[in-house]
Amino acid sequence: MIAALKGKIFEKENGKIFLDVKDVIYELNVSLLTFSNAKDGIYYITEIIKENEYSLYGFLDKDEKRLFDSLIKLNGVGPKVALAICSTFTPSEFVNIITQNDINSLKKVPGIGPKSAKRILMEMGEFEIENINPIHSQAIVALENLGFKKADIIKALSGLDGKLEDVIKEALKRLSKGAK
Repeated sequence: MIAALKGKIFEKENGKIFLDVKDVIYELNVSLLTFSNAKDGIYYITEIIKENEYSLYGFLDKDEKRLFDSLIKLNGVGPKVALAICSTFTPSEFVNIITQNDINSLKKVPGIGPKSAKRILMEMGEFEIENINPIHSQAIVALENLGFKKADIIKALSGLDGKLEDVIKEALKRLSKGAK
């Protein structure tokens, strides 16, 4: 199994990056976010192997890969729809959509109708959300121990990144402002 590829961009076209890894060119299907930020370096890989197809999906961001991997496990969500979601929302934006049960935002993704949106929201649940960002997972546990509600914590963590201590401090500031 390929976990990551490190190489130089050989070519970019039609939502795909062709990555040169020691004179072997790999075709990576990528989200619009990865496509627009494409650079030489490491791409985290998800392999999809079917009876008549072998595809590689590449991501610059580990959280985006985790989101993609979580989505393709859902019933009725294939790689195309998962990639469309990753192209429409960052992982933290998607977490907000899940926590706020925002069906309308999810329906904006090409290939997702009302039924699919409801199913995705229902199946992703809090367990999957916590797996998207390990720092956020740890912060959620710490802040819950201080008595804050999980939904409020997840909103407060939106867009925060860095060391665990810094994330918790900033989330506490946001939570205390929301309590007034």
